[in-house]
Amino acid sequence: MDRLSVETVSAGYGGAPVLQNVSLSLVSGESVAVWGRNGAGKTTLLRVISGLLRPATGSVFLNGDDITGLPPHLIVRRGISHVPEGRRVIPGMTVVDNLKLGAFICSARQLADRLAYIYELFPHMAGWSRRKAGTLSGGEQQLLAIARAMMSGPKLLLLDEPLTGLAPIIQIKVLQALRRILQENVGLLLVEQNVHQSLRVIGRGMVLERGGIALEGSKAQLADDERIRDGYFGTAASRSGNIDAQQARQMTL
Repeated sequence: MDRLSVETVSAGYGGAPVLQNVSLSLVSGESVAVWGRNGAGKTTLLRVISGLLRPATGSVFLNGDDITGLPPHLIVRRGISHVPEGRRVIPGMTVVDNLKLGAFICSARQLADRLAYIYELFPHMAGWSRRKAGTLSGGEQQLLAIARAMMSGPKLLLLDEPLTGLAPIIQIKVLQALRRILQENVGLLLVEQNVHQSLRVIGRGMVLERGGIALEGSKAQLADDERIRDGYFGTAASRSGNIDAQQARQMTL
């Protein structure tokens, strides 16, 4: 079982640290969400793990090996893929060519196998293969970005705001894809502001505030936590009788 450990990491961009002494762990097949307001440090955390940003202090370990500050392409070779915010597909390239970009570590034989695997995992994607990525809908582009990250055969997948800007029905399709990935024993570290929807797919979560961990626990614990309901479900109305704790928890199941 592959294990990621982030130990007392602090990081920033030249000024005050955006992250301050943050620690977390994740194993393959497990799903963990990181929530927080804009500027809380969520994206910075993913950038540190994927090698895009070197931390000021602290370390990142994969299976006991220190991978802190390794170049991103070596992080991918170690088994960690990153789906950035905004999808970042190449609009003028076909779907299949976008997928091939994610398989830069694969041999020609492996590439054919990975494409077959992706088309099995995402059944509709084979039909899009010759379409330009720029002609896809926002939801289709998000699925393509996730599929591209899966082309390298990762054991851990980092996702930055995969539900942002998507209609609720499309968000459900993305979450269904993430559930299929979990069934492949791939670990998910999901940065997301949509707590309501992300609770449908994760096992535990943590809240970042001002660069530090303000709250963490299992899905059940967090679904029942008044701070989560009031701060992220917009359920201050719960105190006025419009929604109660049990209803808020049922929204996540």
